[in-house]
Amino acid sequence: MDMLPIRRAILSVTDKTGLVEFATFLSQNGVELVSTGGTMKALQAAGLPVTAVSDVTGFPEILGGRVKTLHPKIHGGILANKDLPEHMATLEEKGIKPFDLVCVNLYDFAGAVERKLSLEQAVEEIDIGGPCMIRAAAKNFHSILVLPGTKWYATAMQEMKEHGMKVSLDFRQAMASRAFEATSRYDALITSYLRPGA
Repeated sequence: MDMLPIRRAILSVTDKTGLVEFATFLSQNGVELVSTGGTMKALQAAGLPVTAVSDVTGFPEILGGRVKTLHPKIHGGILANKDLPEHMATLEEKGIKPFDLVCVNLYDFAGAVERKLSLEQAVEEIDIGGPCMIRAAAKNFHSILVLPGTKWYATAMQEMKEHGMKVSLDFRQAMASRAFEATSRYDALITSYLRPGA
């Protein structure tokens, strides 16, 4: 698929810079917003219509928020290849709606290290669901757009404005590369922190 229409987005961000402006743009252009925790509260406070991830999954956040988005109704919607009829038939059969946009930035592990938190406290700042969604969307860039940081919001909005709320395959591939770069840096930081004697 070359030009992908953006109709449904999941947003889950630690850095909320520019979030409301970006989400407002999406909402005003008919995009359904799905979100989690603090991101959802920020969107609701701005008066934006937003669906909770727990309403999509039918399952509450558990383990103090460690498990929120790790669910087939989220990852099926992210990983389905929209060019494969069998994938779309499976979504239909299982009652899963596809996503077109994953907007995620990760827990601030670097900040946890700088604050000299205890090992146990720092480990709680290791994001699990965020990297999973970013990597899933980046793998499936033929069918979905991933935005792994706030600096891409303006570029994405311009792309959508120019193409009637659609985004090109070239742009999606470029963002997929940026997404893997972001998770690679994140994992490298955690690797360094956890290595004995580092």
